[in-house]
This record gives sequence, structure tokens and C-alpha cells, in this order.
Amino acid sequence: MSSEPVTNNRAKRSDRDFIFGKVIGEGSFSVVYLAKDIHTSKECAIKVCEKQQIVREKKQDYVKREREALNRLSGISGFLNLYCTFQDPRNLYFVMTYARKGTLLKLLEKSRTFDVDCARFYSAEILLAIEHMHTNNIIHRDLKPENILLDENHHILIADFGSSRLDDVEPKCESSDEYSDKDDTESDSDELKAHMKHSKRKRGSFVGTAQYVSPEILKGRRSSKCSDLWSYGCIIYQMLTGFPPFRGPNDYLIFQKITKLELSFTSDFDYQAKDLVSKLLLLDPRKRIGADDNSPYASIRNHDFHRGIEFSAMRTGDPPVPNENMKGTSIDEISPTDEPFKFPDNVKPGLNVESFAAMMGLSSDVKTENVVSTSEIVGK
Repeated sequence: MSSEPVTNNRAKRSDRDFIFGKVIGEGSFSVVYLAKDIHTSKECAIKVCEKQQIVREKKQDYVKREREALNRLSGISGFLNLYCTFQDPRNLYFVMTYARKGTLLKLLEKSRTFDVDCARFYSAEILLAIEHMHTNNIIHRDLKPENILLDENHHILIADFGSSRLDDVEPKCESSDEYSDKDDTESDSDELKAHMKHSKRKRGSFVGTAQYVSPEILKGRRSSKCSDLWSYGCIIYQMLTGFPPFRGPNDYLIFQKITKLELSFTSDFDYQAKDLVSKLLLLDPRKRIGADDNSPYASIRNHDFHRGIEFSAMRTGDPPVPNENMKGTSIDEISPTDEPFKFPDNVKPGLNVESFAAMMGLSSDVKTENVVSTSEIVGK
């Protein structure tokens, strides 16, 4: 999709400037639609957030952070463009880039694993995105393959900033005596439960996804740029193996493995990648590779795993095919673009019950609910 705004950014917009098509994503208080601008015919993704549900789930801060982070990063390669936002009495609307190729997770699931060349390529693109985030004082805190979208050329677009932390001054990595790389014989299930209870009381529920959350967040410490570097190491590991480095039947057992650094590598794991991942997945945030760097992360860029990468030219070429078994095919053949969605002729512009009922063949009966003030959610 073009990086140009979908509509004139200075014009006041509403849902009636767009024809809404299929659902391409869902959350607890939001639905993401593929939509088309009636003025330009450009396709976009529109995230529709229901105000009452936001207030009910106490997600006001989540919405504020997402909007602020997208505003800071809009127009920078590697991120969704936020073209505009608007609201009506029922919903908030975020008009964004349509990531036509889905997610990095789906590409990984199709290929099972990436070979070293493909993993190196995406590792470099993700690192560039992390550098941009941290330069703009944004800590993502929920980096994972599911939140890394792919544009029409299979280049990455980082998404989902609701859990992010926004700071005027980039926080430095913190250290603590409770982190060490030696075996902690005093760590047991009771201690971990106490840490998690303390973390919840001190910070609120931890942010992130179990397999990728850093040990300092689990132990109730303040997140920093190094928390994203931990998640980055988990993603590199998963690209090369097909699964995250810390796994278990439930979150609690995963957390135990993280806090004890129960990390293992297969015998055929690439040596240079193993060295980089091992230097990213350290319990002490200040010991992680990149912790002492200012953006850009020179020590990570210059690591042997990234040898031969031209970081300034990452988005000018096509990504490698995911693995050796797919050589001779193009990445488009592996992850083809969906057939262009045909917007039904009977759907009128706007997000209205009648037009969706016509498209889906459903009843248009709907209850009218109380309206929630926008100022309660995103501030005045």
C-alpha cells in the first residue's frame, strides 16, 4: 500500500469515508477491518475500538499508548502508518496500513523454520525497527512473531503498541544482585509465586506474552530497552527452530524456565546465531549485548551473525526464501498475496448494522447502548 495518506489529513473524517469489508483481526475490545477509502479507492486497515468495552476492561491507557506510539513512528520504515484517527459516540477508529502478507508467525508456520540466510535477514530488519523505537523513546514490551506484520513485499511492519512504554528519556538497563548467570539454588516454586504476586501488586499485571517476556518484568522490575532485546533474542531462536526458547504446558512453568534461564540449543543450531542469542538471553539486563550501546546497536549490528548485512539497504531487495527446501521458488509462491477482496456492491460507506447485515445475510436488529465520552478514554 502506498505510504501516502489515505485521505487528506486536514479534512475531518468519519466512518462514512470508508467502505468496510472483511474482518482481518480481532481483540478483546476491537475489530480490525479491511476497508477502502471512497475518495481514493486505496485499501487500508481500520481498527475499530468499542468505547464501552474499553472502559469496561479498563484499557484506556492501552488505547492512549497505541495512538501515541503510532503517531511517533508513522512514516518510518518498518512500522504501520497511522493515516488518521476519528471517533463517533460508539467507537474509536484507527486508519492504518493494510499488511497484505499477514504476520511473520504465519510465514514461519508455513515454512516450519527459516534457514540462516532468511533468519539473518529478518533479524536485521527487526533490529532496525527496535533502534527506531528506542530512538523515539518507545519500549514495545510485547515483541513476538505475531506482532510483526509483513507488507506486500514481505518486509516487516511492527504492530500492537498497546503494551508499550513511552518515556521522555530512554531508560537505561537496570541491574540487580538477584540476577546472575549461576544456578540459583534458592529459586523454587514458592519464591517464584511470591515474585509474581509482588510484581502484580507493584506494577499491575505484567505486560507481554509468556514465552517472550523478560525475567526482569516477571520479577517486578522496571522494563527498559533491554527488555525488548530479550524478546528479540527469543524471536531469532524461534525463526531458526520453529518454536520459542522457553516452553511449557502453562504460563507458570514457562515463567520458571525463564527465571532459571533453562535454555538449550539443538546440535545443528547455527554457531553464530547461538552466540548472539546467548548474549541476548542473559538474566542481568545490563549484561545483554547492546545494553551499553546508544542507538544504533553497533555491537549487535557488528556481530558475526549479521556479517554481510547492509543495514542501509534492507528494504530495497526481496527477502530470501525461508529455507533450503524452498530454493528455486519465490517468497510470493510460499506466501502468496490473497486474492483481491471484492467489496460487495450492496455495502454502503460507513460502519452500520444495515450494510453489514446485507453483506452477511444477517438480521439488522441491534440494541442501542449508552454512549461513553471519548474524553474518558483518550483524554481531552
